[in-house]
Amino acid sequence: MPEVAVETPYPIIDTDPHFFRVIRYFRLEDYALIAAGTAAFPGAMHLMEYIHPTGSRLNPGLWRNAMRSSIFFGAVGSFLLAYQNSSFRFWGWRENEREVKKDFVELRQRAAEGKPLYGNSNMNEYSQRVAAQNSRYSALKFSAVPFFNFANHNYHGVDTAKYYEGLDQNKNLE
Repeated sequence: MPEVAVETPYPIIDTDPHFFRVIRYFRLEDYALIAAGTAAFPGAMHLMEYIHPTGSRLNPGLWRNAMRSSIFFGAVGSFLLAYQNSSFRFWGWRENEREVKKDFVELRQRAAEGKPLYGNSNMNEYSQRVAAQNSRYSALKFSAVPFFNFANHNYHGVDTAKYYEGLDQNKNLE
């Protein structure tokens, strides 16, 4: 299937990045977002209970479960938001100069070592293509179904020739 050219304000790094790669490329602001979101949800619960008491504090078990739930939902929601922000940088929708440099160094090293750029896959080509089509831009659909790319494949929407430019090809054959 031919790739569709998408105009973005910043360079496209990867249109379907692997889950662990997106997390590896988190910035400090992404971690701060996760921490703030995890703390904000139970903080909001305390504030609402202070403004309009429901009496749930009289039942410690109920309040404890409400706090555990709010911490969990705050952590999950803020993680998904941070993951989406990092994905936007991969797609070239947000400023990504730091990620472009890191990507080039990482994949250039893999190319120099003769390793596959995006990892080894034990799936056939058809399954790799289907996996890529199902997870490409999936971070836009987190409100419906959180879906991540856990498959290694070669369908990333970028020209990989730049990683091989200037490498001594005879050296890699030895």
